Amino acid sequence: NRAWVADITAIWTLEGWLYLAAVLDLHDRQLVGWAMADHMRTQLVLDALEMAVGRRQPKSGLIHHSDRGSQYASHDYRSTLDRHGFQASMSRKGNCWDNAVMERFFGSLKSEWLADQRYGTRQAARRDVVEYIEMEYNSCRLHSTLGYQSPREIELATAA
Repeated sequence: NRAWVADITAIWTLEGWLYLAAVLDLHDRQLVGWAMADHMRTQLVLDALEMAVGRRQPKSGLIHHSDRGSQYASHDYRSTLDRHGFQASMSRKGNCWDNAVMERFFGSLKSEWLADQRYGTRQAARRDVVEYIEMEYNSCRLHSTLGYQSPREIELATAA
């Protein structure tokens, strides 16, 4: 709860795009907040942030890093960060490497879980993405940067 990264990705369904906004804790690599919708408006990223805040209840001073997307630069989002006492950080223009940890999560989601999927509905995709986040990525997936432990194992060890 010292530094979080955030971003948005898109998942294709036969109903159209499903957008996933996600917030990830850099310490334990756990996805701490997410939201999905058929749009990329600011409310999508606000919902993901509020889920992360509700789950983790971080102290003020947390560094929140994102790209320069209009959602993250919006008045509503910046006000929410200020209200929680978070320090906003944004990637350099056109530099995807500044948010590499979140891009890596999206890459894992798409290559390990979604690669062979064809979703008829956004709801079907939503259910599958939540299963990946909670049952696979946060709970079981081992990370070399975490000493081959899962994000949940690191969270529990840190809390102890």
